[in-house]
Amino acid sequence: MLRFAFNRLLQAIPVLLIVISATFFLVHSAPGGPFSADKAVPPEVIRALEAQYNLDQPLWQQYFTWVVGMLQGDLGYSFSGRSASGIDRSRAVVDLVAPRLGNTLFLAGMAAIVSVPLALVLGITAALYRNSFYDRSVNAVTLTTISFPEFFLAYLLILFLASLWPVFPSLANVNAETELIDRIYKCVLPALTLTLVIVAHMMRMTRAAIINLLASPYIEMSQLKGLSKAKVIMRHALPNAWAPIATVIAFNLAYLVVGVVVVEVVFVYPGIGQLMVDAVTTRDIPVVQACALIFATTYILLNLTADIIGIVTNPRLLHPR
Repeated sequence: MLRFAFNRLLQAIPVLLIVISATFFLVHSAPGGPFSADKAVPPEVIRALEAQYNLDQPLWQQYFTWVVGMLQGDLGYSFSGRSASGIDRSRAVVDLVAPRLGNTLFLAGMAAIVSVPLALVLGITAALYRNSFYDRSVNAVTLTTISFPEFFLAYLLILFLASLWPVFPSLANVNAETELIDRIYKCVLPALTLTLVIVAHMMRMTRAAIINLLASPYIEMSQLKGLSKAKVIMRHALPNAWAPIATVIAFNLAYLVVGVVVVEVVFVYPGIGQLMVDAVTTRDIPVVQACALIFATTYILLNLTADIIGIVTNPRLLHPR
């Protein structure tokens, strides 16, 4: 298993390199420069700023410098702290990204705590009462929620739960001093939006995996022994269905971190997605590159986790002949 994980990490390095390289060159290929948007800045000041941030160097040299710094844990400094007198060392990208990443992980954790158990319960019960009114209702509701884009669900929740019936705030404006209870209260609507979006994937995969296993000979044997449907599913079907279920859960957990951008923008939540949108708007290249690096790393690690869980829960893969 350790050898497998190590090999997968080695295979992930080229993928990560491709992602960060593509991000670097695409951002730099956009017309204009990060300091040319402000027409009031004299050209000599712009040239001085570009020299401070090494933007006057050839593109390949900038790329090499950034990769070397990244490997050493130095992601550079944000352009938002630009000044003709020198780089603002207090605007290090690491210091800007760290609290925003913590906020995003908090929001993703809230959504995961609700969505994963809910999806498993709905998937198991839908398989247990397959083709019943309950099964059709659950499928219809989940398919409806997954069919709507995130921003549409977010605005619906704001309309009904923050405007018509003001139960929760429409803006998730949290900060480092916000108390835990108040933070949870303000994050209810964005977390609920993410839950409605991802629960359908996990629920339907759980249902399909269990129904597929119910046709297996050993399941038929357990049914012939007189075991109830609930025991057959919980004791025999579910343990063997963990591989596809774990995979789709990992994909959706990755989405909670990587795909949270739209939700954070709608609710003005100070997460890494909102930070990346602001950085793209202001052409803050170091921040954009750092956010892309975090998103790619998260997606790769969660996919590796899903593969490991799939192998551990499948004896035929864990102990191949």
